Amino acid sequence: MTNKTFVFGHKNPDTDSIVSAIAMANLRNKLGETSECFRLGNINKETTFALKTFNFDAPKLLEKVNENDTVIMVDTNEFSQTADGIENAHIKMIVDHHRVKLETSEPLYYIAEPVGCTSTILYKLYKQNDVTIEPQMAGLMLSAIISDTLLFKSPTCTEEDKITAQKLAEIANVDINTYGLDLLKAGTDLSDYTAEQVINIDSKLFEKDGKKFKIAQINTADVNDVFKNQAYFEAAIDKEIKNDNLDLYVFAATDILNANSKIITMGTKSNVVEKAFGVSLDHNTATLENVVSRKKQILPNILDNLD
Repeated sequence: MTNKTFVFGHKNPDTDSIVSAIAMANLRNKLGETSECFRLGNINKETTFALKTFNFDAPKLLEKVNENDTVIMVDTNEFSQTADGIENAHIKMIVDHHRVKLETSEPLYYIAEPVGCTSTILYKLYKQNDVTIEPQMAGLMLSAIISDTLLFKSPTCTEEDKITAQKLAEIANVDINTYGLDLLKAGTDLSDYTAEQVINIDSKLFEKDGKKFKIAQINTADVNDVFKNQAYFEAAIDKEIKNDNLDLYVFAATDILNANSKIITMGTKSNVVEKAFGVSLDHNTATLENVVSRKKQILPNILDNLD
């Protein structure tokens, strides 16, 4: 059993998952512990933009954790979304802002708050422990809040997220709106991705009553440009459904300018989406007006209608 604590978020990591691991490991090290942050997948272009802007190297890739490894999970609490082998690891702490869905064999330190971003919670932990947030770390944490709240347009965004973002922007010395739009636009470039890579930029696996489904989401400034490749996405989705034995797959392209999403839905439970959102699928697609959040809008509606 190593003395080092492994800190990581979820597979197919987004900006908050990467940054929260970085910020948590930094905090624990400042408090005298030995911690290292890791990523559980490839870094997307939005996160790459943030890391480059604030001159921080991407965390190392972690394939699995071993029995009795000490870990801290951030931005997720679902075993299906995190490192392989997590069931046998010693989970020391979880800091998250999603629904609670886990069972552990031992007590742990658990923080979950209904805010738009895990980094908002971590900001408070820095303050509670009287640890200074340096400009570099502030810029990264600000990036995570901008990403998870879609520059404060998402219904998951709270007043606390906005206040925290402003404080972090002052420390990092950046303009929120200018930098925020540049960050979000950086993540919309899909030009050199295959269809398989696009649907796995930010994809999460969920289960309920024996039913398995994935919800994948990307941001875009041009929905029509994304959907010109619909046939390729459908072929990639069909492959994932068969390989992972899924009952449902929802791929959402979220318009960061107009705050709605267009989806591709496939699987034997596709009718669940029609019930959940009051839409009719046309060639596997539908537009969900004013829907931008997987966590607060897409997932809860699907769970409530999945039978």
